[in-house]
Amino acid sequence: MSRPLEGLTVLEFSQFLSGPYAGLRLSDLGARVIKIERPDVGDLCRTLYISDTDLEGDSTLFHAINRNKESFAANLKDSKDLDLVKKLITKADIITQNFRPGVIEKIGLDYESVKKINSKIVYGSISGYGSEGPWKDLPGQDLLAQSRTGLVWLNGNGGEAPTPMGLAVADMLAGHSLVEGILSAVIKRFRTNEGSHVETSLIEALLDFQFEVLTTYFNDGNRKPVRSKYNNAHAYLSAPYGIYKTIDGYVAIAMTPLPKLGELLDLDFLKNMHDQKKWFTERDEIKKKIGDWVGTQTTQYILNILEPADIWCAEVLDWEKMLKHEGFKILDMTQRIKAVDGLNIETLRCPIRVDGKIFKSERAAPKVGQDNKKIIEEMELS
Repeated sequence: MSRPLEGLTVLEFSQFLSGPYAGLRLSDLGARVIKIERPDVGDLCRTLYISDTDLEGDSTLFHAINRNKESFAANLKDSKDLDLVKKLITKADIITQNFRPGVIEKIGLDYESVKKINSKIVYGSISGYGSEGPWKDLPGQDLLAQSRTGLVWLNGNGGEAPTPMGLAVADMLAGHSLVEGILSAVIKRFRTNEGSHVETSLIEALLDFQFEVLTTYFNDGNRKPVRSKYNNAHAYLSAPYGIYKTIDGYVAIAMTPLPKLGELLDLDFLKNMHDQKKWFTERDEIKKKIGDWVGTQTTQYILNILEPADIWCAEVLDWEKMLKHEGFKILDMTQRIKAVDGLNIETLRCPIRVDGKIFKSERAAPKVGQDNKKIIEEMELS
């Protein structure tokens, strides 16, 4: 089976995480993705380390989001290299870029300029905060975007400092949003033969991520979210929602009628709690009492009671336990990718299935300029 996006060519004028994450997903689904990188230095993500692990001169982060791509090294400030890139644009279907507002215009590769070279191009842009307003020139960095959107006030326990999510969630969500917009524009092009400019930003992606709770805020008298002081897991949900410590681990309990939980666990203080308003107003006290009792039991004991009763619960697994579990193994989520120098890396595969088929790739991220000669000859750029 061919991949859905085979035949489409993407030029990736993107670095770090958000733009390349979009390119990763397009590549997983069959598009040919060519990274346009600075000679020698390349994508700065090559040296952006999230651990002390170095994979033949590149970071694990770079390899995680740039597998199965090609690299075309070009100095966009050099007229000869820029001419080559413009010729390449005539052969492309999609462009992605995540420069700060104004930078791509100075190079002469903004959408309006590119459209004159290739009128059918689907041009995707990611910024930190959009192209207008007082934040537009600020660094589009994940932690800063999380902090400006209020997301950090939903995590951690009440009374504690605002807590960011432990992932670059703004970058990844913006990358997802860009892919959605790009694919919709590709469908439009099939109908109209016209290109489009697709735009999103870290802040817009994070605001959309909070659509559920912000909608509540808008329509609930602008009451601020109140994090539970005990085992907070969702600032807007009542007891018992949270993660509870057991004798030998942790167990998560989601939305569950408190009287039913009381009957199952034989907790008298829950059995008559039929007034659902109290599940919210007395949330912290209720969760603390549940936690005190759960802390005297083993994880498996709790699960043996709740799971057969169809209560939403789960053991809290660390990566070691998760990777050994049959539930993970059956997904076949890992793959081995290989670089031209023989480097062999284990990573995850694309999470999307089409007609039951999963998509894996064997090629690791490219070396800077690895594919220049092949691309110039194949596309007759010289």
